Amino acid sequence: MRAVLQRVTRAQVTVEGEVVGQIGPGLVALIGATHDDGPDQVALIVRKIAELRIMRDEQSVMDVGGGVLVVSQFTLYADTRKGRRPSWNGAAPGPVAEPLVEQVAAGLSERGIPVETGRFGAMMEVELVNDGPVTILLEA
Repeated sequence: MRAVLQRVTRAQVTVEGEVVGQIGPGLVALIGATHDDGPDQVALIVRKIAELRIMRDEQSVMDVGGGVLVVSQFTLYADTRKGRRPSWNGAAPGPVAEPLVEQVAAGLSERGIPVETGRFGAMMEVELVNDGPVTILLEA
């Protein structure tokens, strides 16, 4: 499982003109799953997102009461080593990836973090104001 975290002052996801998720200060978490991901990878990603001290004054998103906007992102598993066309073979198929992304969102919510999400499999427009900028890559 991979995640790209971006510290933001605000962010939102729009699908077909409808805002489906938005947060104020917090983190945007782009989440990608691969074929053999499971509960251990979900737990590690949830813990890192919740506890990493990447907010201002070396605090975590939990410490500052920030939100997390979770967005599925299969393209995090693009393989660009050959040619000019990425391979998506490393990305888990939807029936495997969707519940894993949902488990990440649920795990963050269980920790008391306000969570908003995109819409799995939809063409999404993600708007954000990167704060810092701070962008972190996580891999489980």
